[in-house]
Amino acid sequence: MCEYKYLIVMTMKVLFKKGILNDRSFRPSHWLMMLALGLCFSSCSHLPNTPKGDSDNGGLFLPDHFEALVVADSIGRARHLAVNDNGDIYVKLEYNDKLKGSGGTVGLRDLNGDGKADSIVYFGDYKDIGSSAVGMTIHDGYLYTSTVDKVLRTKLTGDLIPKSKTEVLLTDDDQQVAQNWHTTKPVAFDNNGNMYVPFGTPSDAGQDITKYGPVGIPNGKGLQPPADLLTHGGIWRFDASKTNQKQKDGHRMSTGIRSVVGMQWNKTDNNLYAVVNGIDNFHTIYPKIFSSWQAAVLPSELLIKATEGANFGWPYAYFDHMKGENILQPGYGGDGKTVGSASHFTKPEMGFPGHWAPMDILFYDGSQFPERYKNGAFIAFHGSTDRSPYPQAGYIVVFVPFKDGKAENKYEVFADGFTGVDTVINTSDAVHRPMGLSTGPDGSLYISESNKGKIWRVMYKGDKKDFGAEQLAAMEKRKSRSYIKTPDEKADNLNTGDELEGSILFDTYCANCHQRNGKGDNGRFPPLSGSEIVNGDKTKLIDIILNGLQGNIIVSGKNYNGIMPAHGGFLDDHAIASIVTYIRTNMRNHSTGATTVEVSAARNATLKKK
Repeated sequence: MCEYKYLIVMTMKVLFKKGILNDRSFRPSHWLMMLALGLCFSSCSHLPNTPKGDSDNGGLFLPDHFEALVVADSIGRARHLAVNDNGDIYVKLEYNDKLKGSGGTVGLRDLNGDGKADSIVYFGDYKDIGSSAVGMTIHDGYLYTSTVDKVLRTKLTGDLIPKSKTEVLLTDDDQQVAQNWHTTKPVAFDNNGNMYVPFGTPSDAGQDITKYGPVGIPNGKGLQPPADLLTHGGIWRFDASKTNQKQKDGHRMSTGIRSVVGMQWNKTDNNLYAVVNGIDNFHTIYPKIFSSWQAAVLPSELLIKATEGANFGWPYAYFDHMKGENILQPGYGGDGKTVGSASHFTKPEMGFPGHWAPMDILFYDGSQFPERYKNGAFIAFHGSTDRSPYPQAGYIVVFVPFKDGKAENKYEVFADGFTGVDTVINTSDAVHRPMGLSTGPDGSLYISESNKGKIWRVMYKGDKKDFGAEQLAAMEKRKSRSYIKTPDEKADNLNTGDELEGSILFDTYCANCHQRNGKGDNGRFPPLSGSEIVNGDKTKLIDIILNGLQGNIIVSGKNYNGIMPAHGGFLDDHAIASIVTYIRTNMRNHSTGATTVEVSAARNATLKKK
C-alpha cells in the first residue's frame, strides 16, 4: 500500500528540482502543503517507482530482482547512518575524519530525485575523543549522535543542517573512557520512553595480556572477575526524555556482554536485540588449548535478545556456534570443551563464525521488499582482522529470518561484493567494509561502508508475490567464498603472519626494551623503526628472534652491545612470523611480512647446526 509520506517527499523533490525550494529555504510550514498533496494520493495501491539501480549494482551481488544505486562515494570513513522521513541521509564519521575530530556528521540530500546525493554537508557542534563512535539514529523527530563519551540529540527542523540546539542526553563519566577497548554507544528506543545504551568492556577477555603474557592465566587457576564489571559489559536503560544523565542514572538491564556496536528495538515482539563482538586472539592467549584454526572460527559473534536480567557470560564464558553451547572460558578454568558453570548463562538467539565483526542490525519494517523480509533482521559484518593464518572473513550483509518472534538460527547472504577480491589475506585487502544499515521512507535499504564512505541504496524491482528460494539460489552459492565459508584446517592455511597478533606479542615481549614505538631507549636497546636490519633480509630478523643475539651491532650508524634473548623456545612459528610481520609493516617500516613457512625453515636450519 502506498505511504503518503513518501508521496510528500517525491512532491517536495519536484519543487527542489524546479527551484521553487532549496535546502536553505525549506521550512516546516511547507509540510502542510505537502501533506495535502500526499493525502490526495493516499488511496493508490502501489509505491511510486524507485530510481534505476546502477548497471553493476555499485559492485554488489544481490538476490534476484534487487538493484543497488550508489548514493554517494568517498564522503569519509562512514560509521552508522540514518534516513529521515523526507529522504535526507545522516552519517556518523569516524573520529578525525574530514573535520579532524570536530563536527563528524554528514548530511546528504537528493535535490533532483535521481536517487543520488547532490547536497553533501559536514556539521556537528561536538568533539570526538576516540575512533570508535558509531551512533546515528533518528527517533521521534530528533537526530541522535553518539561520541565515545556522550549521547547527543538535535531536533530536526526540515533543514538539512538542523538549526536547533544540540542537547546532551548522557555523558560517560569514566575517566578512562577513551582508552576503553569497546566504547561505542549506539542507542535504541522502546515504545515506553526508554533509551538503551551499551557500556563496553575495558579488556578483551577479562585479563590484561601485556601483564599476563601470551599464555594467559594458567588453566585451572582461574582469574578474579574484572573489578569494573558492574559498570561495564552490559546494556543500560535510561529515560529518553531527560538531559544531562550519567551512567548512575540508568538501570543495568543485561550484562555479560563484551562489545555491542549495533542494536535495535524490535517492534514486532517488543524486545531489544543486539549484535555482539566476541573475544579475540584465543591462540595467542591460550596456545596450548586453541589451535590457529580454532582461534580463527571461535568464539562466535552473537545475535542476542537483551531482556531484563539476562547474563550472556562475559568474561567467564563464550558461545560456540558449532556446538550450540556456552563454553567455560580458559581464563576461568575451561579447556575449550567444558561447559560446566557456563550452562547458567543466557544463550544467544544465534551464533555466527568468529571475528566477522557485526556492526549493525536492522529489523526490516518497510513495505517495498518481499513479505519474507518483513520483521526479519539484516546484519552488517565489518569483517575480521585476526583470522590469520587463514583468510579474513565477514565483509557481507546477511539476512536472518524470524518466525513467531524467534530467529530461525540460519542466515542468508543478502549483499556481497564489498571486498572486491576473492581472498582477503589482510584486512586492508578489502576494498569496502559494510558498516551501517537504515531503511528509507519508501522501504529501500541503505548501507554504509567505512573505508572511504560509500553509501548504497538497495531496492526491489520484481513482483513480491513471486519471490522465493529460486531467487536466493545464487546468493546461497556465494557461501563458498573464502571470506564466508568455514576454512579447511589444512587446505586454507595461508601460512602468513598476523599483524594484529604480532602487535599483541610485540607489546608483551619486545616493547619493554625496544619501546612501543620501536625507537629503542637511546642506550642499550637499538631502534626497530627505520632499522636497516629490520628492513633488510627478513631471515636475519627471524633468526635474531628465534635464537637471540649477543655482541656488537650497528643500527642507524650507532653501536649497540647488549643481549637479545632467544624466543624460539616458547614462541611457535606462527607467533614469530606475526611479530616479524608487525615490525616490518609498522613503525615507519614498509617491508613485507613473514610466513610460518619461512620461520619453520629458519628453525630447521638452526636445529641442523646443533
